[in-house]
Amino acid sequence: MSIHKSFAVIEGFFNITYIRNPGAAFGFLAGASPIFRQVFFLSAAIAVILLILHGIRKSGEKEFLLVFSLSLLSAGAAGNLIDRVRFGEVVDFLDVYLGHYHWPAFNIADAAISTGVAIVILIMLKRKKV
Repeated sequence: MSIHKSFAVIEGFFNITYIRNPGAAFGFLAGASPIFRQVFFLSAAIAVILLILHGIRKSGEKEFLLVFSLSLLSAGAAGNLIDRVRFGEVVDFLDVYLGHYHWPAFNIADAAISTGVAIVILIMLKRKKV
């Protein structure tokens, strides 16, 4: 596919659209210099992956849901890191919309990160109640 080309999967709701994002979520730092972006995002991704792996190692076997959510986070960070190393930016292709209202395009790694964060938040909220 050529950049910005698209095809409908579910008409009026979901397209596959080829987009490259030099920034992070919602275009964060997209306008920064390419060298700064590369150093910042590569360093941040490696630090996050190492911290998450440490968290997974410290989690007990009974904390399956926490380990699962941390695994989603590290896998998503690694996926986006691979794109940044290969292309200098992240390839996004999932385009969800309703009418003229579009959610910013994202990829599977972004979905894994979002799901992992949501599960961690739920775990934290549940622990706070006890």
